[in-house]
Amino acid sequence: MNTSSNARVEVDLTQAPPRSPRVRLGGFVHLPRLIDKARAAIAGKLGVYVYGSESLLDQQFFDLTGISPEAFLDKVRENAGDWAILQWVQANTHRPMQAFQIQAWSQWLETLPGLSPEARAWFAEFSQSLDPARPDVSTLFEYLDLDDFVRFGGQA
Repeated sequence: MNTSSNARVEVDLTQAPPRSPRVRLGGFVHLPRLIDKARAAIAGKLGVYVYGSESLLDQQFFDLTGISPEAFLDKVRENAGDWAILQWVQANTHRPMQAFQIQAWSQWLETLPGLSPEARAWFAEFSQSLDPARPDVSTLFEYLDLDDFVRFGGQA
């Protein structure tokens, strides 16, 4: 990722995973990962990842903030850094949020086994298919971290 102030920030998710959903920005879990996916979407380099309404975690963030996936992409297209994007998010939520509210939402999201009956069923099937068995993989975030690691050459 190029981080010089005047250069376009590109993320190529065909070469490396986005940041872990556990990484926080302004207290929001998933926000740095969402930024990575938005940058990759803009560059046409999402790989197997999905952005926006097709992603359960992205949609949870957009539902919480009231920001649309399109408006978020527009902000990221301005080549804003993470801090500027966070400030924009805070200024554009449909209702002001206190730090404790963001913290509560983040903790809730971080411990979910799945976000829908279909996702929970799929997750249960995935968990049972791991060889060797991984009883430590019980939440969506744990799955995403493991999947990102294995997808780019790690061993489960």
